[in-house]
Amino acid sequence: MQSPIKHCRDCGTPVAYRLPDDGDTRERAVCPACNTVHYQNPLNVVGTVPYWGDQVLLCKRNIEPRWGKWTLPAGFMELGESVAQGAARETVEEAGAEFEMEELLSILSVPRVGQVHLFFRARLLSERFDPGPETIEARLFAEHEIPWEEIAFRTVRETLERYFADRKRGQFSLHAVDID
Repeated sequence: MQSPIKHCRDCGTPVAYRLPDDGDTRERAVCPACNTVHYQNPLNVVGTVPYWGDQVLLCKRNIEPRWGKWTLPAGFMELGESVAQGAARETVEEAGAEFEMEELLSILSVPRVGQVHLFFRARLLSERFDPGPETIEARLFAEHEIPWEEIAFRTVRETLERYFADRKRGQFSLHAVDID
């Protein structure tokens, strides 16, 4: 969860948590000196489900949290990029994969940590990978080979389960999932 705001980002004065004067119904960090209202909003995590035939590409994490666990290539969206651009950037940075971006597959809300995760399908154009420093290893797995007990995050597990179910059905859908 995000840390509470302590000082105004505009003038540096300690903030007070109260209802803003604009009719807002939530307590916000409000600067008593310049009246700036500071909002805290969820962070977007963006990534892909890169696939090659019946296999998906997973990355073994070289960073905390969950060092050494397997994940899909994903990370925090940066300012100035679209959701798809962020997902593509993360896939290149973490897996060094060549791919063609496809449609959005899953949107997972994780209110407990203030995040929304979005995963796109991505058709791999090659079986060659050049993982960046955040990845120990990038490799392809068929569904029965996936180390399910070694998956780093529930959002990744939920996305993979829906990907394989859709693949078996022969039709992909957009999945919206709330994770407690």
